[in-house]
Amino acid sequence: MVSAADRVKDPVRSSVWLKTRQPSRSRRTDQPAGLDRERITAASVRLLDAEGLAKFSMRRLAAELNVTAMSLYWYVDTKDDLLELALDAVYSEIAPPPDEAPWQDRLRAVAAAYRVLLVRHVWVSPLAGRFLNLGPHALLVTGTVRDVIRATGLPPESRGGALSAVFQFVYGFGTAEGRFARRSAEAGLSQDEYVRQARAAIQEQPRLDGLADDSPGLPAARDGATVEETREREFTFALDLLIAGIEAMRERAQGA
Repeated sequence: MVSAADRVKDPVRSSVWLKTRQPSRSRRTDQPAGLDRERITAASVRLLDAEGLAKFSMRRLAAELNVTAMSLYWYVDTKDDLLELALDAVYSEIAPPPDEAPWQDRLRAVAAAYRVLLVRHVWVSPLAGRFLNLGPHALLVTGTVRDVIRATGLPPESRGGALSAVFQFVYGFGTAEGRFARRSAEAGLSQDEYVRQARAAIQEQPRLDGLADDSPGLPAARDGATVEETREREFTFALDLLIAGIEAMRERAQGA
């Protein structure tokens, strides 16, 4: 069994995807019937969605599954193993776009799916940079993204920058969007109600006069649009800007 201390000493090799020993699946007298790694992973995703990363624990998961915490260790060595498994499981929600579609449409589809993933599963963003993301679903997404970037026609030395420009943007946008949605829900308000109340509170402070419409922590809903409509419009426009930039840089490289 890999302990938490072992993971600290060698965080790369202790990844669940790099372990050579697989948990035993043989029937034992202390193994509850019907428990397997897939069921444990699915329950982990549900708990993380419902309660967040900070409250997730082996004990809480065991209670959700109506088993003892020790029984989980037949299938995983540490809580981090479960987090890696849950992270890879939700990457399955990003479906590869059709190969025959123009690269612009394929890039929009993958970017939009990644944004939805980050908003739906708020706990994904802090974990995405914490683990190596070597699971089968994550690798499929990585391969899809690389195929799309290659199809842009950019020279090889420019592809990494293009990939970063698009997906770091989506990561930041989706992370902020998901956290704001969660904050509103925890306050018992819709996103639009939360914005209205926050703006009213800001306007009551003389020293903050004029800042309510430009606060970086609040979506700037305008023209009667809802918060979600505004975000959709801004995301689409920003992604179009990035695609136009890729097209321009490709033409510059081809004309050089």
